Amino acid sequence: MNPVFPLQALRAFTEVGRHGSIKLAAQALGVTSGAVSQQIRLLEDRLGVTLFVRSHHKMSLSEAGEQVYPVLLTAFDQIEQAMHTLDATKQRKTLTISTVPSFAASWLIPRLADFKQQHPDIEIRVEASPTLVDLRRDNVDIAIRHGLGVYPGLQAEPLMAPVLLPVASPALLKDKPAIQEPADCLEWPLLQDADRADWALWLSAHGVKDDARADRGTAFEDDYLLIRGAIAGLGLALIPQEYAQDEIAAGRLVQVLDKPWPARFAYYLVTLPSTTQRAEVRAFSDWIIEQAQL
Repeated sequence: MNPVFPLQALRAFTEVGRHGSIKLAAQALGVTSGAVSQQIRLLEDRLGVTLFVRSHHKMSLSEAGEQVYPVLLTAFDQIEQAMHTLDATKQRKTLTISTVPSFAASWLIPRLADFKQQHPDIEIRVEASPTLVDLRRDNVDIAIRHGLGVYPGLQAEPLMAPVLLPVASPALLKDKPAIQEPADCLEWPLLQDADRADWALWLSAHGVKDDARADRGTAFEDDYLLIRGAIAGLGLALIPQEYAQDEIAAGRLVQVLDKPWPARFAYYLVTLPSTTQRAEVRAFSDWIIEQAQL
């Protein structure tokens, strides 16, 4: 037997069995009665069995037809249900957002409930990874990137420029001399960003230049890990103000000096130019820009 299943003929057989009539089956399939009759003949010829007992008013299943009809009926009903599911998925508004773990955990996710309240029909999927996604290749609608805003071929909207605060765990500072000025930080273990640049730049901005101790200490790939390290008492850390506020309010961190400093990099909302035409992308973009200005 030819291993290729004649799906069109099997569907015609199923509909005739369902309705007991070639005419009604043709109406259900949106084809002519002649087309249905031809498919049934082709199927019977190929299988070498009679599938229907024909009478003037009705098509009744033969013994062979009765054996396979329930299975085929269930199969085609399942296929139809699957197509309905796919169609519903296509109609559903979904957004995939890519960003670094620190931004997702400390800033974005605590605010997402507000977006969902305003737009309950839009489903959000957050991908938190330090890996830089390719918006042209990966299945991502919006990227929130930390950088200088130069993204050729993409549309970049500035969100916020973090201000770094020097912080530490209260337990680390307990019963030790207070930190009075920026140079005092060099007497403590320093927790570094991945580039080991923030402390050197912060100290230089506050008059402490060219000190080799500025780039020593444990380095972290992501701000979220840097925050956890500071809370664990591993050393002093420079943390974006937006992330530090909740930790300071909860008493897990304290600001060691009132010396905020604007970081080199800012956060940008990045999309493909064509993506911004979608209503759900515009809705999320408007919302997050508003949130960043609060």
